[in-house]
Amino acid sequence: MQTSRIGHSGILWRLCVQCMVSEMVDVKGKTRAACAAAAIIAFAFFGQGAVSVPADEFRARYLVSLVGLNIGEVAAAGTLGSSSYRVSLNVKLTGIAAVISNLKLALAASGAVHGDGLVPTTYATTSTNSQGVRTVRMSLESGNVKSVEIVPPFEDKPGRIPVSEAHKRNVLDPTSALVMFVPKDEPLVGPAACNRTIPIYDGYVRFNITLHYLETRQVSVAGYSGPVSVCRVRYTPISGHSRDSKSTKFMAENRDIEAWLAPVPHAHVVVPLHVQLMTQAGSAEVDAVEFSVEPSGVTATTSH
Repeated sequence: MQTSRIGHSGILWRLCVQCMVSEMVDVKGKTRAACAAAAIIAFAFFGQGAVSVPADEFRARYLVSLVGLNIGEVAAAGTLGSSSYRVSLNVKLTGIAAVISNLKLALAASGAVHGDGLVPTTYATTSTNSQGVRTVRMSLESGNVKSVEIVPPFEDKPGRIPVSEAHKRNVLDPTSALVMFVPKDEPLVGPAACNRTIPIYDGYVRFNITLHYLETRQVSVAGYSGPVSVCRVRYTPISGHSRDSKSTKFMAENRDIEAWLAPVPHAHVVVPLHVQLMTQAGSAEVDAVEFSVEPSGVTATTSH
């Protein structure tokens, strides 16, 4: 199994989607703005000289459901080139969930693309509901967190496990972590698409997402028809959470989390088309209903 490191090994994802669903379906409104995301990665090599490579534009739309009822929608967009990327994400509640809460999330991340992965430099989220607005801003360098600003700050309750400086090194932000790089000599569908551990820090909580390959299935959505890699997913809390948190304990013991990853041949990465998991409120799913990667008309230049 591979452990992802910014700019060195695979780069990927939050299955941050998992965390997103758990928070969106929390009917008590105890959401953490720093989770929930979608992103896409470009893949490039560095050698001699300078070349210009057209950037790709990524767009996807996901529907979120709980026990069969639509509760949310996620719209992701991004531009990825050979040397840089930027991604934005907007999340809103729909259906009966919108009646209970008017939560909206906006997320953005940007950074550099190195030989085998993303190197995030900025990450920001804004959450809005009837109680107010909270923003999280984080800057990173070479996979290490330089600074975090949360306004207004979260309440640091007794029993919360401190996030050490060591926990802020070699991590991904949630938005940059949704897509997984696959080694060039490995097929995009199969064990190499899944088998990995992803270190994630969202500005408040540090956790790992571990994926294991289960099988290959055929799917069809607007923009993609073909095979996907089905992965079993585990959530491991590291720090930032409360020792007695029932929801954290539930997710850490959760054996009912699954992700389907679709290949993106040009970038040689895989991205989630479907995520399903059991939550304390019932079974939840995140499904891509639209998915596209097209030339943006923007040219990215990188030195070789």
